Amino acid sequence: MKKIEAIIRKTKFDEVKEALHEAGIEFFSFWDVRGIGKAVEERSYRGIIYDTSSIERVKLSIVVRDKNLQHTIDAILDSASTGEIGDGKIFVVDVIDAIRIRNKENGDQSLYLSSSEK
Repeated sequence: MKKIEAIIRKTKFDEVKEALHEAGIEFFSFWDVRGIGKAVEERSYRGIIYDTSSIERVKLSIVVRDKNLQHTIDAILDSASTGEIGDGKIFVVDVIDAIRIRNKENGDQSLYLSSSEK
């Protein structure tokens, strides 16, 4: 199992969510986050200069079976990319185990509903 953490533009969230759903990823967590990147901007409004180098993004957290890793990454890449600086990053880490609290299933089967539960 792998955990994918992706930081994407807020404006691309709906497209990424739809692409993940089409790729068979039915569950993931997300948070609104702020970060500092290479882009440093100052904007002026009514004579006051504001630092806008703190960038609003969405962070996705997805745990997938190894066999679903590449098509999940491809779905994020294809839907989140604008080709410009600030598109985000994807991180992939190993997951040792996952345990469903309700019935104590662990491993791959804990990630998805069994056919009898659908």
